[in-house]
Amino acid sequence: MGLFTALLTAPLAPVRGVVWVADQLAEAADREVNDPAAVRTQLAELNQALEAGQIDLAAFEREEDRLLDRLEAAVGPEVARG
Repeated sequence: MGLFTALLTAPLAPVRGVVWVADQLAEAADREVNDPAAVRTQLAELNQALEAGQIDLAAFEREEDRLLDRLEAAVGPEVARG
């Protein structure tokens, strides 16, 4: 049965390969988005933009809240805001 199944599903091999690559890319993107070091870097850049006058306080606070939520999801509430 294994050989028969392999012969019948052989045309689907490229599709399985594409699905595997897509899964790997999605996992890598998820790791990058949820990487605490990357979020902290973005927070530092956001702070610099505020200090340089590139953004106003309201925009800073909105983006800071969004980034802190991502950081909290990645490392836990006690580490992110403490």
